[in-house]
Amino acid sequence: MNATSELISLVSREMHYRNYSAKTVKTYTSLLETLGRCFAPQSLEVVTTEAFKNYLYQRIKKDKISASMVNQYISAWKIMQTDVLKHDWETIKIKRPRRERKLPVVLSQHEVEALINATVNIKHRAILMLAYSAGLRREEIQLMKPSAIDSERMRVHVVQGKGHKDRYTILSVKVLVCLRSYFKMLRPKTYLFETQLKKGQFLSATSLSNIVKHSAQKAGIKKNISFHTLRHCFATHQLENGVNIRVIQELLGHVSIRTTMVYLHLANFNPTDLSSPLDNMDI
Repeated sequence: MNATSELISLVSREMHYRNYSAKTVKTYTSLLETLGRCFAPQSLEVVTTEAFKNYLYQRIKKDKISASMVNQYISAWKIMQTDVLKHDWETIKIKRPRRERKLPVVLSQHEVEALINATVNIKHRAILMLAYSAGLRREEIQLMKPSAIDSERMRVHVVQGKGHKDRYTILSVKVLVCLRSYFKMLRPKTYLFETQLKKGQFLSATSLSNIVKHSAQKAGIKKNISFHTLRHCFATHQLENGVNIRVIQELLGHVSIRTTMVYLHLANFNPTDLSSPLDNMDI
């Protein structure tokens, strides 16, 4: 094992120790490995901040990498520098790029209805209904177990969601009916949704994405949507239905209200349905 590989191994250990998700550890170590190959045979330990910034500049110009990926590179670099090499970050601090302000694609409630109605397969239908009705992430659907469905209190228990956080979200009556039919028919062993060929194996991210794409095509939806679009739709439609944004924040599991506030730009409000608070006063 060369010096760079040893260094990346220490970064991985540090991240696991600090309870980063497996996905984040994999992403950061992969970025450092890419960086290491670029500077080889020089060890990453001796690569200067200026050289690292120049590398990012070249990737932005040539490969058109996103601001999000640049941020990931900087985060991985910071962990390596401060937590493993014990360097003072203030002396080598790299300013992060301005965030891209892109609004997500959302479907209307009519389009979501068409998407679900176009889905004949009982398992696929249950997946789409549950993801939309509870505002779930793709990985949360992947790893969900039958015990997460609390029919007594009509809620869904999300165990160790993004950032290793548990939360509860709502369980739709219609989803519960669909899930019961699905469960009786397919009897999953470990996870709520499993592959057809192997009991106890959860569905891949690609399979879940393809379910959405296929159903959208059958429903005649032309928008470029992903599995995460269902979560965006849940939040936007709840906001349109008058649910308080703080409640939506809790249901989605957002740490910051600022993340949830993006849906204010997506929701459709009819001014004629609103009244001024002055009209409710005894004046």
